[in-house]
Amino acid sequence: MILMYVRRCLLKMGKTLIAALLGGILFKLLHAPIPWLLGPMLAVLIGSKIFGRTSAFRWSSSVRNSGMITVGYTIGLAMTASAIEEMSHQLMSMVLMIVLLLLFCAGMAFVVAKLSGTDFKTALLGSVPGGLTQVLALAEETEGVNVTIVTVTQVIRLMMIIVCIPIVVFSPLLGGSHDTGGAVAELHHAAATWSGLLPGMLWFAPVAIGCAVLGNRVNFPTAYLLGPAIGTAVLQLCGLEGPALPAFLIDAAQLMIGAYVGLLLKPEQLENKLRTISLAVGSGLLLIVGAWGFSLLLTKLYPISMPTALLSLAPGGMDQMGIIAHEIDADLSMVAGYQLFRMFFIFFAVPPLLRLLFRRSLKRSSSEG
Repeated sequence: MILMYVRRCLLKMGKTLIAALLGGILFKLLHAPIPWLLGPMLAVLIGSKIFGRTSAFRWSSSVRNSGMITVGYTIGLAMTASAIEEMSHQLMSMVLMIVLLLLFCAGMAFVVAKLSGTDFKTALLGSVPGGLTQVLALAEETEGVNVTIVTVTQVIRLMMIIVCIPIVVFSPLLGGSHDTGGAVAELHHAAATWSGLLPGMLWFAPVAIGCAVLGNRVNFPTAYLLGPAIGTAVLQLCGLEGPALPAFLIDAAQLMIGAYVGLLLKPEQLENKLRTISLAVGSGLLLIVGAWGFSLLLTKLYPISMPTALLSLAPGGMDQMGIIAHEIDADLSMVAGYQLFRMFFIFFAVPPLLRLLFRRSLKRSSSEG
């Protein structure tokens, strides 16, 4: 009996893996953003709905957690002594800008919740300008949150920023100007090879895995992501240099997470689909407008150009914003510093704050009941 159960589980996971691979390959050929996360997510979602009645899909949470540990490790690699020194120069303005951005997002979430009838927790997680992987993990762990709505909102926001920010930056709207005031820094990424993983991985891998397991034991928010990130960052700050991961491992980690999220999505539970998608598009546009406004404020605080300020505050990926900054000769060190600070602030500060907020609202509602 046990052998038959294991065989059935492996067969279902095999079908899920095939669907995820096909989705990743298709999105890669289409040059879509983060193809190995969004592709498997969509392919598994469609496959599970089409073939779910006859041959159910399955994906182990352990596989997903392995992907989370890998992503967490890559996040921790960004926290180097030089990166911290760069961020320390404008720490107060970084804190000010990220707090203003988060308050702006909270205001948007309140409006969206009222207009759509969605609960505030779901609307807030859908509006948080953080990494897609981390926000989805937090949504899954938070009781009462509609993961499907959060996913749809976050994916639409991500796509809009990836498409709109380059158009705005390269358009005559910003005068097509190039930065001449700031020192342009080059981002040097170590060539990631399989042979380069040793001997560094002999101590980084156990620390990353151990921090993930320990974080899960003590109910740390998104432990399998933040635990490895913290452990890796500490080792880096102690003087050790973590080896960069080959692209294959990073793509595989995204597939592990994407396939899992694809099975979590329940489109049939998405009420008022047109209104939800319309509000997601509207909030995405508002977020871009808000980033524009905060960029204007940043240009008043520091002698920098508008392209540099906008790329520093745009809630997109650090890699995409860095590439654009390099193309237009913006101050790359400033863009990377602000993007890195926003990412770590949202990764480490926002989950505990959201948990505290949700816990208080739950106690208030129960006491009123």
